[in-house]
Amino acid sequence: MSASDAEAVAVLSAGGLVILPTETVYGLAADAGDARAVAAIFEAKGRPRFNPLIAHVADAVQAGAVAVFDGRAQALAEAFWPGPLTIVAPVRDRTGVCDLARAGLDSVAVRVPGHARARALISAFGRPLVAPSANRSGRPSPTTFADAVEETGFAAGAALDGGACAVGVESTVVSVLDGRVTLLRPGSVTREELEAVVGPLDRGGEGHRSPGRLTLHYAPDAPVRIEAQTVRDGEILLGFGPGAGDPRWSLSPSGDLREAAANLFRRLREADRERPSGIAVSPIPAQGLGEAINDRLRRAAGFVG
Repeated sequence: MSASDAEAVAVLSAGGLVILPTETVYGLAADAGDARAVAAIFEAKGRPRFNPLIAHVADAVQAGAVAVFDGRAQALAEAFWPGPLTIVAPVRDRTGVCDLARAGLDSVAVRVPGHARARALISAFGRPLVAPSANRSGRPSPTTFADAVEETGFAAGAALDGGACAVGVESTVVSVLDGRVTLLRPGSVTREELEAVVGPLDRGGEGHRSPGRLTLHYAPDAPVRIEAQTVRDGEILLGFGPGAGDPRWSLSPSGDLREAAANLFRRLREADRERPSGIAVSPIPAQGLGEAINDRLRRAAGFVG
């Protein structure tokens, strides 16, 4: 059963965890400044502590209280917030987003979620919330309330039902540090859209400042085989485009990348429940949102090249 916002605020204020809907994936949320609450997230998820968390804030004013934004960071925020973009910038307030949440870094990852209920809860709570995906570490992110509760409901004192996630893959992450803008994790805000605002992106490092960069990540129990042209015995094919396999399992029968992203983790979970010998996925175009989909699939397969 879905809790009320008031019930969720009470849980957060007591140092508890809350399942939170966003437009990207469901999150497991806690007070970003409470180290004990943040530690409980790492424990519930089985997440390595070197992996930083994203601070979710209600608006750009709250973001500016915890992070130092230069002109390009401000331009990105104005272009894409509220929405599925996370900006990594120098930390301003080390108490508002505690050291554990930042993995001890001198930067902080921050975003204003596009989901109205997420922003309402953050506003009611009055402080930033860290909210990594509400799955056990390494598994596909939950994009429905039921999947989120199945994954980490045991650890949550309250759970908010916000419907199916509209985007379906985690936020795009960019760092804006030392005069450089670097894409750390692709998402539904595409490389092309970012460059239209800030110009060419830097190709440097900084990957340690972003979540979601482990080689094996977003993985179901069944082995995943990507860019599959044929299906092996016992495999389920997640097709893409007209005529690619059983429409029931298709990421998008019409070949629409946004539909494919919205269906990706849900289809991986549904297929995995059938206990197949493996999950094969049709080739996905690499451009635009396809960059993010292919990133998640490579990590689900345990291959990042």
